[in-house]
Amino acid sequence: MSSPASAPAIGDHREVVADAGALDLTQPWELNPKVALRPEPFGALLYHFGTRKLSFLKNLTVVGIVQSLRDHASAEAALSAAGITAAQRPLYLQALEALAASGMIVRRVAASEQPQPQGVSR
Repeated sequence: MSSPASAPAIGDHREVVADAGALDLTQPWELNPKVALRPEPFGALLYHFGTRKLSFLKNLTVVGIVQSLRDHASAEAALSAAGITAAQRPLYLQALEALAASGMIVRRVAASEQPQPQGVSR
């Protein structure tokens, strides 16, 4: 059983997903800035410096999708760019949901959505 994702620190405007069902493929996602991804021959190691959780990605396609999330407007676009077929989709959705639930990937928030410090106007 995995431990729940920690809440974002003050000033961290990324949304940590509390449960696997919260992955919204229409939203932009990225590797959590508190997570280091180290490529390995078998896939990759992910280490979360906030929770000290270590995860293994044993699928090179999943590694590529995670690395490319930041380059796409949505998780759906990242899956499409990776050439994921309808038959393959459930496996990759399960992987992304697990990564979101553990806080390894987080929803990317546009600069216009980030709260401004008090006294600062746009």
